[in-house]
Amino acid sequence: LFLLFFTTHEELQTLDVDDAFFSTPEDIAARALQPQGGVNFIRTFKKQAEDQAINLPSNLNELVQNATYVQSPDNLVWQYFYDLKGSAEYPFPGGIFQWARYRINGTGLNETEKIFSESLNKHENTLTLATLRIFSNGLGQPHFHFNANEMGYVISGCGQAGVILSGVTASFNIGIGDVIFFPVGTQHYIKSVCDEDLLLILAYSTGNQLETLRMNDYFRRTADHILAQLFFKEQAEFK
Repeated sequence: LFLLFFTTHEELQTLDVDDAFFSTPEDIAARALQPQGGVNFIRTFKKQAEDQAINLPSNLNELVQNATYVQSPDNLVWQYFYDLKGSAEYPFPGGIFQWARYRINGTGLNETEKIFSESLNKHENTLTLATLRIFSNGLGQPHFHFNANEMGYVISGCGQAGVILSGVTASFNIGIGDVIFFPVGTQHYIKSVCDEDLLLILAYSTGNQLETLRMNDYFRRTADHILAQLFFKEQAEFK
């Protein structure tokens, strides 16, 4: 079972091998593939009624006798593969992040992380991926991303997500199998409301290092005299 994220704001266009084959004129396919029997061999192929990426043949064991794949060299594999579960953990009050992300500065990264990050940097429309674990009754505080849309999938646990807009807040319950989406610049929060941890996979659509601003950061970095004026409270209370 795979969870897949695609970077597109349009309807996803996919071309499978069998679709490409049956869309190609018989004589062209025969000249390109040059099978024994020529066009007559090409005509022996039968188009299946259902997508074979999902519905495999019932007699698969009869059709395939030897399915082996040679492992590619590590320096090639690491461009496309990242051991997220085995990567460094980044704890915060209430939970833990683990990242497979685009990073501008590779200082402190191990060899695997460097190769993977450099690979992401070569592509304009890439993804930063993360797992987010929020401890039981923990909170992922309000924040927003300057340069990325965010999409998430709930693996386990249950929680509540909130979207904070100008003058209105919308909140909703989330559970296993639910998908959430926060457009770029939308302030949001997630909290766990179960006895077990809330675990999500998050994908961020950005061709650059993810930029995030959290509520505690922008609140604390606002001058105390400004906060006093905004909230009609004594300046000393914001020291």
